[in-house]
Amino acid sequence: MKTRHDTLRYAMTLLLTITGTECVAQSNDFVVAIGAEHSSGDYGGDRTIEDLYVPITFGYQGESLGVGLTVPYLSVRAPSGTTLTGNDGEIIVGEGEYRTEKGLGDIIARITFFDVYQNDRLGIAVDFGAKVKLGTADEEKGLGSGKTDYSVQSNIYKYYDSYYLTGTLGYKIRGEPEGLNVDNVWFGSIGAVFRYSIQTKLGIAFDYRQSSFEDTEDIREVSLFVSHRGKGSWGLSAYTFVGFSDSSPDLGAGLSYKHYY
Repeated sequence: MKTRHDTLRYAMTLLLTITGTECVAQSNDFVVAIGAEHSSGDYGGDRTIEDLYVPITFGYQGESLGVGLTVPYLSVRAPSGTTLTGNDGEIIVGEGEYRTEKGLGDIIARITFFDVYQNDRLGIAVDFGAKVKLGTADEEKGLGSGKTDYSVQSNIYKYYDSYYLTGTLGYKIRGEPEGLNVDNVWFGSIGAVFRYSIQTKLGIAFDYRQSSFEDTEDIREVSLFVSHRGKGSWGLSAYTFVGFSDSSPDLGAGLSYKHYY
């Protein structure tokens, strides 16, 4: 498999972003999370691509600053010639025989500045974050582009008694794979998180991302998730998502376990 396109990984990022402020920083500063996500779709064609993503994330969160490092394992079953160039974009489907490639994915480093703006009277808080996607996935196996991407984003939260609303707006600068013309892109999301109990939250979110390639549909997805913080030093999250464009997977689901220190 020779890669030149992105695969979807935003659902996990969205889940950690939306629930991170409340789940990670309750009483502990360090967290280790392991997850698994499976997605499938034909991406506008007649051949299905199946993708298994298993990330391990190491994080730290203080009162005003959070950092994280995600090291993922990838397994992709797709026609030869299918292209992946990142962890949150589109897929171009190849035309060869089906193959399964496995290995290290692109390592991701994140930093978030919490409450860069806060208004208690209005119940509003704003975070600012930056992310670097390192080109560590094997380009020869088709698991990555070998290039580094940079992105910045702002998250806004509007709090109510039993739920809160969230929105994200960001911009990504793409590394240029050899022989390809990729565009820098805008991305964003809107969502709502409901407090079912002190320890359990339910949420829904809509995600939109511009395509990095001409003549390719933008990405549009809806995600549903639940997050539970145990009485001890653990947390569990589950989510599912549905795509609404040829650049999105048809269906996906994931699970994440977190341990707090």
